[in-house]
Amino acid sequence: MKVIAVLNQKGGSGKTTIATHLARALQLDGNDVLLVDSDPQGSARDWAAVREDHPLTVVGIDRPTIDRDLKNIAIKDFVVIDGAPQASDLAVSAIKAADFILIPVQPSPYDIWAASDLVDLVQQRIELTDGKLQAAFVVSRAIKGTRIGAEVAKALAGYSLPVLETRITQRVSYPTTAASGTTVLEADPNSEAAIEVRALAKEILDLLKSE
Repeated sequence: MKVIAVLNQKGGSGKTTIATHLARALQLDGNDVLLVDSDPQGSARDWAAVREDHPLTVVGIDRPTIDRDLKNIAIKDFVVIDGAPQASDLAVSAIKAADFILIPVQPSPYDIWAASDLVDLVQQRIELTDGKLQAAFVVSRAIKGTRIGAEVAKALAGYSLPVLETRITQRVSYPTTAASGTTVLEADPNSEAAIEVRALAKEILDLLKSE
């Protein structure tokens, strides 16, 4: 079982959008997937509740016991954790549980600066696990046709964590599909949005396999 935690202590990074889409992409690829909503606001749970027979199992664990609680669940191929913003105890618990930390960052200097505390926590855990924990940034809510996506990648290089090649672009289709409890993968499997989500999943899987 591999645990992927999508974490960013700053709100508005597109964290829940990425967590729900990543979990669904892994599931559509034939994996048994559990999505854990650790945000007390429960956005991922609200997303799943829109559909009566939602294909993805979503559970809430919004206490700093995620690493312990996951040991008591049935074994899955993947667990994706939608992390809580501005809650260091929850973040620490998710980091302890994870095999891979994905940090979505908007192409904004404020978001880059705000990532500092989380990166410190992740790097401490990487040292404690002798490098077994993997982590990477993904540029989220990038605006197509601008250079800032490339510029933010250069700025993030100072944190000594890799930046994934895949970019998640700001698109109307993401909130539109969320409102109906679905994803761009189902709404339009051949769309550019669906292609970038599948590319993100593949890039993460390739890194996990290379461990």
